[in-house]
Amino acid sequence: MTTTIGYKCVVLSDLHLGMADSKPKRILEFLESIKTDVLILNGDIVDIDALNRGSKWKNKHMKVVIKLLDMSRNTEIIYIRGNHDNDVKDLYSSGLGNIKFMDEYIYIVGDKKYLVFHGDKIDITTKYKLLTQIGSIGYDLALRINTWYNKYREFTGKPYYSISKVIKENFKKALSFINDFEINACDYAKTLNCNGVICGHIHIPAIKEINGIKYYNSGDWVENFSALVLTHDNEWKLIQ
Repeated sequence: MTTTIGYKCVVLSDLHLGMADSKPKRILEFLESIKTDVLILNGDIVDIDALNRGSKWKNKHMKVVIKLLDMSRNTEIIYIRGNHDNDVKDLYSSGLGNIKFMDEYIYIVGDKKYLVFHGDKIDITTKYKLLTQIGSIGYDLALRINTWYNKYREFTGKPYYSISKVIKENFKKALSFINDFEINACDYAKTLNCNGVICGHIHIPAIKEINGIKYYNSGDWVENFSALVLTHDNEWKLIQ
């Protein structure tokens, strides 16, 4: 894919490299299609949890990492840890190539400040490790069923349909009375005097305003294949 599109900033989250159902080829195609001054990797880039559960790290996953290292020679890359790659916090002080690792980041555009963090720290379910592990295994299973189901749909000439996406979105809606993720994210950004907040984690891409704070979610690269970008006109956009 030819590089033709330029941005000030690109935010990607939830690539889940190493998970059996990750899509490294599509990620690589996207990275090769853009130029950006800053690339923010907003958590769950490498799915260490999936690897610990027995998933296999393959050459196609490594190609994405090599591409990121190559990009870092000319592009500022910020890697923010997520709940599935929490172990990258061991690299906070050392880095990898020209990639900087951190817990959260404030990105400034003119007189506006945007808090960038993965989102797990405000998700009540991540405080209960067993519940999180059960959820991760269940989501992996849903993705695997989804893959088999869509192979059948392709064989019968039917369009792609994401079972796992529907399950996840409905599960999050069911928990909304306990943990309204978007409101909590905006409230957290407000405590740090930021004008907006940029998250990942819940795999639901969005741009909206909540209580005077702009909320952005870059989505994921397992199902939505979405990114949050800042144009040279200082406009945030979701692209898929």
